[in-house]
Amino acid sequence: MFRMIFISLLLLSGPASARTMSETVADVAITTRNAANPAGNPYTRCGTAKRINCVVDGDTFWHHGDKIRISDINTPEISHPDCANEASLGVQATLRLTQLLNAGPFALEQQGRDKDRYGRKLRVVTRRGASVGEILVQEGLAERWPGRRRNWCTGA
Repeated sequence: MFRMIFISLLLLSGPASARTMSETVADVAITTRNAANPAGNPYTRCGTAKRINCVVDGDTFWHHGDKIRISDINTPEISHPDCANEASLGVQATLRLTQLLNAGPFALEQQGRDKDRYGRKLRVVTRRGASVGEILVQEGLAERWPGRRRNWCTGA
């Protein structure tokens, strides 16, 4: 099984020159853990219990005890929304991310800095080489990360 996942990951990860061996090995380990038990420990909305595999909002989740910030997108806030529209979109993005994470094995790819100023690991979530974040963008629940937080109430 490991060999199949490793080969699949290498095929999906693009040119070898664009990735280091440590990044590939890290992705293999993550994909192996997901493939070994994709439904045994499903992602749910984070609550008061210890955070292992849960979703905070549309662009932040806990994966095997590590807090992950999806680095290629930005989604509306749910903890301190500026308006009802942002709150509604934020809840929709959170629910959709939960569905996408539970849909099957995925990889976490580092494409720049390792962590943000809050200590969250910055990763692009991919499945079969495609960005999961891009699905949220296409569905109107996220935007490609512009480098700053958007105002979801005015569109600016």
